[in-house]
Amino acid sequence: MIWWYWMLLGIVLLGVEMVTPGGFYILFFGLAALIIGGLAGLGIAQAEWLQWLLFSGLSILSLLVFRGPLLAWIKTQEVETPAVDSMGGETAIPLEDLAPGGTGKAELRGTTWTVHNAGPALLKKNQRCKVERVEGLTLWITAE
Repeated sequence: MIWWYWMLLGIVLLGVEMVTPGGFYILFFGLAALIIGGLAGLGIAQAEWLQWLLFSGLSILSLLVFRGPLLAWIKTQEVETPAVDSMGGETAIPLEDLAPGGTGKAELRGTTWTVHNAGPALLKKNQRCKVERVEGLTLWITAE
């Protein structure tokens, strides 16, 4: 098969992988087609039977070897996000003085959050504050 047929097949397979949900099955066939296209373009694999044999072997081998580690790596990249909807009523500690209506940073559950002073009084640094509500990733806090 002509080298650019392999390249086209590889691009199509990678495109199909991108639009289908699943577990990276087609990805390895697309990458193998691109590799075979490169080999055919360089004149390394000219016989058609050899191209198909390399494509089949490379696709199946890479699927068996790399799919599991790829899925495991992606799973570790998923970061658990805290349940911000359940933070109402908890105690946050401002990391800086916050004027009424001001925005700054505060610590809650061991991490730093963007907070908005929803009360009428100045919130001082390290003062215990109550989370009134959560809007997006901003906590609205008032003095306890």
